[in-house]
Amino acid sequence: MTYGPEVRERLERDAKEIIGRYPRPRSALLPMLHLVQSVEGHVTEDGIEFCAEQLGITPAQVTGVATFYTQYKHAPVGEFHVGVCINTLCAVMGGDQIWNELSEHAGVGHDEATPDGKVSLERIECNAACDFAPVMMVNWEFFDNMTPEKAKQLVDDLRSGKQVLPSRGPESLATWKEASRVLAGFPDGRAGEGVQAGPESLRGLKLAQERGWEAPRTDVDRERPEEPVKAEEIAEPPQEPGKPMGGKAKPGSQEGRNK
Repeated sequence: MTYGPEVRERLERDAKEIIGRYPRPRSALLPMLHLVQSVEGHVTEDGIEFCAEQLGITPAQVTGVATFYTQYKHAPVGEFHVGVCINTLCAVMGGDQIWNELSEHAGVGHDEATPDGKVSLERIECNAACDFAPVMMVNWEFFDNMTPEKAKQLVDDLRSGKQVLPSRGPESLATWKEASRVLAGFPDGRAGEGVQAGPESLRGLKLAQERGWEAPRTDVDRERPEEPVKAEEIAEPPQEPGKPMGGKAKPGSQEGRNK
């Protein structure tokens, strides 16, 4: 493993804090992957080995998770990673056109970075902001109601070093590495900055207030599942395919129904 002593010491300290949040060490794998990604900008072999070592699992198990989720990158991306939503609503509203024109303008494709390393592009399947379609993101911050022209200007501004502000969220953009560290569970203190919800998202609430609508009362007498599950009730995962899980089956689970 090629991490320098200072980096290694910091990673071990942060990993200990992350792992301490979970009843089983291996449950910390997702934030751990964000942590190692915050060091080099993508998940490297060193990062995979570090996660495996800290969590007591194999590098193959870490790799299986890291290659499943698209937020983990396996090659360097830009300082500002730009995602263009091309899922149904954004596509209908112009997302496909934005992607085509922006990709041609920047000269890069999906998960590719510009030669200066400033910007990379990604086709996003959903940004979970359909009320602002078509939507883009930069390091997971929202840019709403985009057009091809606005998208190209955004990328040009990012590459030239101009300050760019998201439509909603903090008053400055974090870098890709900084955003990865936040996703690992280390807040940067900017979660409450800027606009938190746009008018489109608040329209339903405003209508409810104007018309006196209220949510139905909760039926406190209805039967509820046995929640929350205590740490000691969590069974260790099987170590090999086909091996049954030990412990008591959680009510409502597939294993419980099978029994």
